[in-house]
Amino acid sequence: MLYGYIVEKRIRQTFDHVNNHRWNEAVEAVAPHIHHRVSGVHALGGERVGKEAVRSWFERLGHVLPNLHIKVNKVWVKGWPWDTTVFVQWDGKATLLNGASYINRGLHVFTLRWGKVFALEEFQDSQAAAFGLDGQAASGLKEAAAEQIV
Repeated sequence: MLYGYIVEKRIRQTFDHVNNHRWNEAVEAVAPHIHHRVSGVHALGGERVGKEAVRSWFERLGHVLPNLHIKVNKVWVKGWPWDTTVFVQWDGKATLLNGASYINRGLHVFTLRWGKVFALEEFQDSQAAAFGLDGQAASGLKEAAAEQIV
């Protein structure tokens, strides 16, 4: 289906924007009152509402894991333009400030309406994320231990 192909291409492009720290482009298709949830009790976890909060979250992601690279493995697109669900399975890797490797994998669930992202829920290994952030904080990166963005 052509619609599914277009959505998949845009989603993959958004992950490319994240990998290259292009935050404005990453949130371009986000609805003003998006609901964003990330599993885990750490600086990147929690829930937030609103495009600016999500942009701030992406900026934090770039600060605390500056060389993170997310590889999209599979994208599933279900639904019609007025109600679309997209599942993205991914692997993420980075090198921490202490030289250790950070590896995580997860699943993003996007809810789209007419090309806008209204909800994004990220399921990942929250223990791996917390461990990586603890390592960054121990190396002097205070933002890695900051309160969640809400």
